[in-house]
Amino acid sequence: MAQLDTLDLVVLIALLIGTAAYFTKGTYWGIPKDPYAASFANANGAKAGRTRNILEKMDESGKNAVVFYGSQTGTAEDYASRLAKEGSSRFGLKTMVADLEDYDYENLDAFPDDKLAIFVLATYGEGEPTDNAVDFFEFITGDDVSFNGGGAAEDRPLANLKYIAFGLGNNTYEHYQALVRKVDAALTKLGAQRISAAGEGDDGAGTMEEDFLAWKEPMWTELAAKMHLEEREAVYEPTFGVAERDDLSADTNDVYVGEPNKNHLEGKSKGPYNSHNPYIAPIAESREVFTVKDRNCLHLEIDVSASNLTYQTGDHIAVWPTNAGREVDRFLNILGLSDRRHMVISVKGLDSTARVPFPTPTTYDAAIRYHMEICGPVSRQFVAALAAFAPDEASKNEMARLGEDKDYFKEKVSNQYLNIAQVLERVSEAKWANVPFSIMIESIQKLQPRYYSISSSSLVQKSKISITAVVEEIRVPGSKPNIVKGVTTNYLLALKQKQHGDADPDPHGLTYAITGPRNKYDGCHVPVHVRHSNFKLPSDPSKPIIMVGPGSGVAPFRGFIQERAAQAKAGEKVGKTILFYGCRKPSEDFLYRDEWEVYKQALGDSFELFTAFSRETDQKVYVQHRLSEQAALVDELLQKKANFYVCGDASNMAREVSIVLGQIISSRRGLSAEKGEELVKSMRSSNQYQEDVWS
Repeated sequence: MAQLDTLDLVVLIALLIGTAAYFTKGTYWGIPKDPYAASFANANGAKAGRTRNILEKMDESGKNAVVFYGSQTGTAEDYASRLAKEGSSRFGLKTMVADLEDYDYENLDAFPDDKLAIFVLATYGEGEPTDNAVDFFEFITGDDVSFNGGGAAEDRPLANLKYIAFGLGNNTYEHYQALVRKVDAALTKLGAQRISAAGEGDDGAGTMEEDFLAWKEPMWTELAAKMHLEEREAVYEPTFGVAERDDLSADTNDVYVGEPNKNHLEGKSKGPYNSHNPYIAPIAESREVFTVKDRNCLHLEIDVSASNLTYQTGDHIAVWPTNAGREVDRFLNILGLSDRRHMVISVKGLDSTARVPFPTPTTYDAAIRYHMEICGPVSRQFVAALAAFAPDEASKNEMARLGEDKDYFKEKVSNQYLNIAQVLERVSEAKWANVPFSIMIESIQKLQPRYYSISSSSLVQKSKISITAVVEEIRVPGSKPNIVKGVTTNYLLALKQKQHGDADPDPHGLTYAITGPRNKYDGCHVPVHVRHSNFKLPSDPSKPIIMVGPGSGVAPFRGFIQERAAQAKAGEKVGKTILFYGCRKPSEDFLYRDEWEVYKQALGDSFELFTAFSRETDQKVYVQHRLSEQAALVDELLQKKANFYVCGDASNMAREVSIVLGQIISSRRGLSAEKGEELVKSMRSSNQYQEDVWS
């Protein structure tokens, strides 16, 4: 055989490489990037390939306004998106929405004076920043805040920064609107120019939406005047492009049908598990803990032994729900999408800063079922925006009226707890086929995990997490349908029914895709992650504690007492452990009644349970009444530095308990009522008084 010279070898090798490259394209290289392959699977922090320099990002994308959000449940993010959208459509601003945790802030002193920053900030828990706003909050309010250009606070380093702020809060909490107020004060102290008074939306009063609408109009007027903007007629401009894909089907391997990210799509889910990446956990046990037929309270044991999830007593577990089949069907039907529910769609941002809120390609059904909060409250602004796509003139006029008249909207929509599909159904039975799916993606919040106080002790059962959840419903007089069902608790009820042998569970007429995308949740699994909390037992078990937890508010205290009982069994000295618990009747909804007796045996005289039954007699008795009756014991323990805990309803129970505690302190110690209130506030500040409450 003739020998190959050097040139022949070079040519031959080049041909081999070229051939290999051709046949491996799309397998080992040239693979279209899936934005959900990494970003949703990673823990919080820098995203690969993305700059953390906000000024650089704004310059690259040609933006002159950024709307930052600090959001725990998605509401602040929704308001941020709406402000960005309106600023663009009405005033021609080049806007972008930004997650506070995605950027660094040392260069805000170089923020150009012809650009604008808007901060939409929710206050979480007891005056705390939301998870994604912690770093920004600690930086901007820090005593030693330092920017790239140098200079101390008195040098007013943010003199060029023009900003606007809106806060979301709940007036039933002690530290109402703490985040936006502290950030506003810090920015002003650093020399930033506030364009308009900071707005505040109050979820506790049920006026969040109207507070927002009332604030934004004068804000836009002031902004337009100070930045020389001209208002124009607002026309819908899509943020996302939605393309139907005839070349793909729902059975195609790389089509998402509810999976949250690529690892889940490929069946190789891995940690860290967090708010971007759930663990598909088996339900080890489920049971009903009420003894009446018309109400449900569930106890579930979630097995996390095969994950890297850990928790501490007092933490929260997040459950990732799916929407009920009935509501998915309603939504698809009114938009004229029922026949195309399994049509594959690709969704992409039409702007480089726009983030698609779920992985694509996907299907209409999967996007609606797993990713969109279709049962959430409806805003007047959204209804007004949909008027342009009404099926006829009468419907258009009705939508416009609903959008403009807040009293009419309250009567017809808010007071009836209607979701958006129900609103469209009531306005017109005709199909709303002209509504772009993009406006639905943009205007409906992402379906959020629901958080539950963990009702077990990590000392006793570190690999199983207990959940105690009342199945929610709201009965609306005179409304058809007149019962609004909780999204997540009914989903959990369906899982419980399946685990107990029901092949096709349909709690309250609701069905769920409980086997999950591609049957990946089969065998009774539920997507979860753990959120750490500051609601904690004292590190010294000999320290006394007082707990107030009516109804399912007793959940974390079951974990607290379970832990103290185990410590007592192990020979540790355990301090006085007092629980005030309330329910309707002991024969109906006395949660964990038998367990308290078991814990009493372990703890002896250290444990005391005081019960309040609101419907046992003609006179309603609540936990605050029992607390008042035990004033001497309560004050004695407080003087021994007992920790005081409250869990449950924020708007009524928690507020009443706080008032009663102030009265106990003032009366037992011979102090004025004002001094009693002051001491309760001092207890809160020192973390002696802790709350895990909701509205």
